[in-house]
Amino acid sequence: MFIQFLKENRYVPFLLTVFRLYLGWEWLTAGWGKISGGKFDASGFMVGAVKNMSGDHPSVQPWWGHFLNEFAIPYVDLFNVMVPWGEFLVGAALILGIFTSFSALMGLTMNFAYMLSGTTSTNPQMVLLGMFILVAGTNAGKIGVDRWVIPMLQKWFFKKAGKEQFPQSA
Repeated sequence: MFIQFLKENRYVPFLLTVFRLYLGWEWLTAGWGKISGGKFDASGFMVGAVKNMSGDHPSVQPWWGHFLNEFAIPYVDLFNVMVPWGEFLVGAALILGIFTSFSALMGLTMNFAYMLSGTTSTNPQMVLLGMFILVAGTNAGKIGVDRWVIPMLQKWFFKKAGKEQFPQSA
């Protein structure tokens, strides 16, 4: 019932726009700070997270620590580009309301990656707001560019799918 309310109520987009703008600003400024601040380096954060996967009550679960140690740290140069630009682009997309559901999903993915690495900060509240946006689907982007982009993409994809599914016979 609540999910249907988020997806279909005509007044919900106004509240979700406030959530979108807040989350978008948080992501945009975090990403821009890393991009414009010079050389961003995630290796210290990752190494610190790996150190926190030991002890009686580790703040980082071993499976995540092993992922960081075996994959993320060896490819830290890739993550040093993906993290700031991912944050910046998710923020811009949420502010504009374009590809809102996908942007919220990518924001949630980053929030969970940070929380799995042992940080809290604003991540839990960002997860909660991001979940509302994600569950609301297209209703979350109605006051934004998605108002025009989503119907255009649906028309384009369904038109293409229709041609491929039912080929004309000669």
